[in-house]
Amino acid sequence: MCAALIGGMDRLKRNYITSAKEQGVKLKVFTGKENNVSAMLGKADHVIIFTNQISHSAKIGAVKYAKANNIPLHMFHSCGVSTLKACLKKL
Repeated sequence: MCAALIGGMDRLKRNYITSAKEQGVKLKVFTGKENNVSAMLGKADHVIIFTNQISHSAKIGAVKYAKANNIPLHMFHSCGVSTLKACLKKL
């Protein structure tokens, strides 16, 4: 399974990827600094958004992309590794 994480902290990027790998999920991480994130999502099975760490326009673009491509969308205000782990367990 492949998931895309949008938002989060740059310093936790490695921890996000490691935590996902431990649960058998390949994770693409976009911390919000990239331009046009929705164009880089590709064919993710799930989109996870940490809403407190990205701009409104990036969030809106990602939500539109996920809905247009029928990709399940999960949004959280917190951006911790434990939040990601809890989300991945539910997938």
